[in-house]
Amino acid sequence: MGLLEFDGEPLTWEKLKPYVEHVKTHGIQQFLHNYRRLMQRPGDILKWGDEVEYMIIKFDHTNRKVQLSLRGEELCEILQEKEKKKMKNLTSLWRPEYASYMVEGTPGVPYMGYMAQFNVVEANMKMRRKEVQELLNDDEQIVSLTVFPRLGCIDFTYPPHKITGPESNPVSRSLFFPDEAITSHPRFPYVFSNIRLRRGKKIAINIPIFKDTNTPSPFVENLNDPESKAAAKPDHIYMDCMGFGMGNSCLQLTFQACNVEEAKLLYDHLAPVCPIMLALSAASPLYKGYISDIDARWQVIAASVDDRTNEEMGNEPLKNNKHVIQKSRYDSIDSFLSSNSKIFNDINLEVDEEVKSTLLNAGIDDLLAQHIAHLWIRDPLTLFSKKIDLDDENEADHFENIQSTNWQSMRFKPPPPGSSIGWRVEFRVCEAQLTDFENAAFVVFIVLLTRVILTYKLDFLMPISKVDTNMEKSQKNNAILTEKFHFRKNVMTSQSPACCAQLCSFKSNCTEGSVPWDKNTHYANEIPPPDLSECCSEMTIDTIINGKEDEFPGFIPLIRRYLDSVEVGVEARCSISEYLNLIGKRASGEYMSAAQWIRHFVTSHPEYKHDSVVSDSIAYDLLVHCDQIEKGTV
Repeated sequence: MGLLEFDGEPLTWEKLKPYVEHVKTHGIQQFLHNYRRLMQRPGDILKWGDEVEYMIIKFDHTNRKVQLSLRGEELCEILQEKEKKKMKNLTSLWRPEYASYMVEGTPGVPYMGYMAQFNVVEANMKMRRKEVQELLNDDEQIVSLTVFPRLGCIDFTYPPHKITGPESNPVSRSLFFPDEAITSHPRFPYVFSNIRLRRGKKIAINIPIFKDTNTPSPFVENLNDPESKAAAKPDHIYMDCMGFGMGNSCLQLTFQACNVEEAKLLYDHLAPVCPIMLALSAASPLYKGYISDIDARWQVIAASVDDRTNEEMGNEPLKNNKHVIQKSRYDSIDSFLSSNSKIFNDINLEVDEEVKSTLLNAGIDDLLAQHIAHLWIRDPLTLFSKKIDLDDENEADHFENIQSTNWQSMRFKPPPPGSSIGWRVEFRVCEAQLTDFENAAFVVFIVLLTRVILTYKLDFLMPISKVDTNMEKSQKNNAILTEKFHFRKNVMTSQSPACCAQLCSFKSNCTEGSVPWDKNTHYANEIPPPDLSECCSEMTIDTIINGKEDEFPGFIPLIRRYLDSVEVGVEARCSISEYLNLIGKRASGEYMSAAQWIRHFVTSHPEYKHDSVVSDSIAYDLLVHCDQIEKGTV
């Protein structure tokens, strides 16, 4: 979750408010000092890595019940011992996560640009899983599960914690999620408490319930709290705290680019890919013991950290706040950054005009200044008493305070001060898959796609409003097969090589928009497409991933063409082929997504009553089967 170091006492929202402008002002100065120092930093090499968030579950085989084991912090302390002793050649690194039943694992060192390393990703994930499993009790398992199916139900944790009403949970005031399930690191409870206090009311998450033959109509939950009753919507599953979003698991990737311009380029061209990968990786149809009518967690987690006030949501006239803000601080990106992207920024962007002016006067380019000024419409959510007055030339805590709590689909990450780490981008949308093979497949696929984009100088830019539309579509029930997604028809530029041109030989109205790349600026001029509406067409995910003659070349054929042009060992090529086969068949519908498989398992369970309810015994059988799949015993 970022920025876990702290010094001093955490400030409540009332104590933090007087320092909001202080943090914002000094955060911008920290960014400027860092940017001036590093903007011309050349020649960093490709590095990349994955982050997998895991849950610890506990089986009660006698009573056919499964719970979340609140041992994540205890386990993380043990897992971090080697790192704290500064031991070398670590195979993994571990961090706590929001919920005390979670741990986050990454490779011990970043991967490099060698093709052979694609054959190491899955093995490293298996090693991480084994490292945790060896610390567990006989009735516990580590799972890479996006959403626990009965999260928020009675006794869903072990040990269980009884909730009698909002007063049982002073941090969240939740009716369902105990404060004891929040990791005790001060950042986590104070971020959530300050979100609730800033917005002036509890978190309210409403997602549509899946209507089966015996589901009540209207479906209305029995809630014993007036605030919750007012916030809950009919025919929706109601959830009321950050844990229902940040207590879910995901799969993320971070890429180090060669320089700042390449980082901007990757940020922009991966952003339209985010909705496609969210739909392909969808793994979360179950919430709070019910079957929902969505397949992915994105809108749940966005609502779980939405700190906007009624004024900022546009429900009341602006009086105490400065902006009406269209999205939660956890959502899809709102603007592109690279030099030729401006015309595709077609949505109204709320910015802090004073911050933007400061950045422009300091020589920051317009698009990057706009991006930072957009992040700065948000307030800091945490502050520690000994981290208020900092050395702006050599520290970046105030910048990271706001940067790291804008949880967007992509994240543009400047190098930390005094570090050898370069300019990075983070790909943040994928849902955690049940097996290491699947997680590795998604990681390798996305990394190879970045190599294709840069090597073939492809152009995925499209109106960002259509990226937003795609994000909405990607979360729907069985979106892979039932939805079409906007995507750029002609992804070639004038500098794309002939081998790529053979795959993209069909004509499209976007051809005139193709522009030459320059080795320094990537795009040598700014010739926009004559008509943005003609740049894209609606395609199935099958077409986008696998290609379709005379319509779109397909990501996988482009990746295969790239692999044919580089040296790849036999073992790595075999592994890559298996990963591409999984992605391709999931895109075509031959293989179910994790979400659809989970949905099918529940609805075909002999104890399911066609009432949208996921009982303890159904959840138990589901997770036993998930564990068997991961272990390869079924």
